[in-house]
Amino acid sequence: MEKVIVALKGVNKWYGNNHVVKDLDLEVTEGEFLTLLGPSGCGKTTTLRMIAGFEDASSGRIEVQGESVEEKEPYQRDVNTVFQSYSLFPHMNVFDNIAYGPRIKKVPKDQIAQGVEEMLRLVQMTGYEKRKPDALSGGQKQRIAIARALINHPRVLLLDEPLGALDLKLRKQMQIELKRLQKKLGITFIYVTHDQEEAMSMSDRIAVMRDGVILQIGKPTEIYDRPNCRFVADFIGESNIMSGKVMKTEGDLLTVAIPDGEVKVKGSGFTPGEEIDISVRTEYLTCSSEPAGSFHIKARIRDFTNMGTVIKTSVLTDTGKELRISSLEQDESLKEGQEVYLTWKPEKAIPIHQEKKEAEA
Repeated sequence: MEKVIVALKGVNKWYGNNHVVKDLDLEVTEGEFLTLLGPSGCGKTTTLRMIAGFEDASSGRIEVQGESVEEKEPYQRDVNTVFQSYSLFPHMNVFDNIAYGPRIKKVPKDQIAQGVEEMLRLVQMTGYEKRKPDALSGGQKQRIAIARALINHPRVLLLDEPLGALDLKLRKQMQIELKRLQKKLGITFIYVTHDQEEAMSMSDRIAVMRDGVILQIGKPTEIYDRPNCRFVADFIGESNIMSGKVMKTEGDLLTVAIPDGEVKVKGSGFTPGEEIDISVRTEYLTCSSEPAGSFHIKARIRDFTNMGTVIKTSVLTDTGKELRISSLEQDESLKEGQEVYLTWKPEKAIPIHQEKKEAEA
């Protein structure tokens, strides 16, 4: 059985009348890479800061290795934090920045030197010991910040949007390096980001947050393939979301009436007459000049956008709803302004109970 190393039980955080984190329950297992994902203001950074000890929980219990840490100072918890801003000491060189933690703990000098050398090798920064932070690039500063956190051998590393200040190419490179480090060291990572692509590529599990609540938690493939509410379907990846009413059920095959016609989708636990949402990923929506499949929606091509790796096609249905299609290459027989027919495989669409929608803000 996997060992739970961090647990939040009924944790709340209030700032005056603002309820930022609401009755949050979360368990993170040893060696796991868990990401708190959500838009700005959803409570993910506040949750991380409460685990770190930089914020006090208004109520609830936070445990690290089974021990309550609410009364402990940040330095007394077996966790370390890496911030987006790096927080390196500008007057110290790289060696002294990394050595700072062990020196505070009065670790012998020879052990500190050995530890710093090991950390520099780990983050591929050997030879940079004497440089000051202002002589480093953004990616190099981030590596030093990570090394400074890792030299304390924490059981848990907390990362608050650590790659947010980097350019796209360097950010993707650092994503790979961070995941490599995490696997090599076996340290538990709790990672905060609003970038869903980053979360999908790095995490063992993702907790999607909105308005202080975890809406869904699971493996990236589970979150992507089976979102449990409209917000998650819309926030993770690209989806076309349509609302309609279940007309009939035949086993797990639903016939649903939407404003643009009747469509089919597979799902269980739905009843005739129920208002539902349907999510169809852009890569599962197909477009052709002739009707295809067991049903279709009529639309007109609005435009094509070449994104390099994929072609994005935007279409407008007869009711004026915009839908998007992703494909690896453009169908040269289709032109802007042309009338087309849209369909999808019923098993590739996701029916969502409307009563599971989060409360509207």
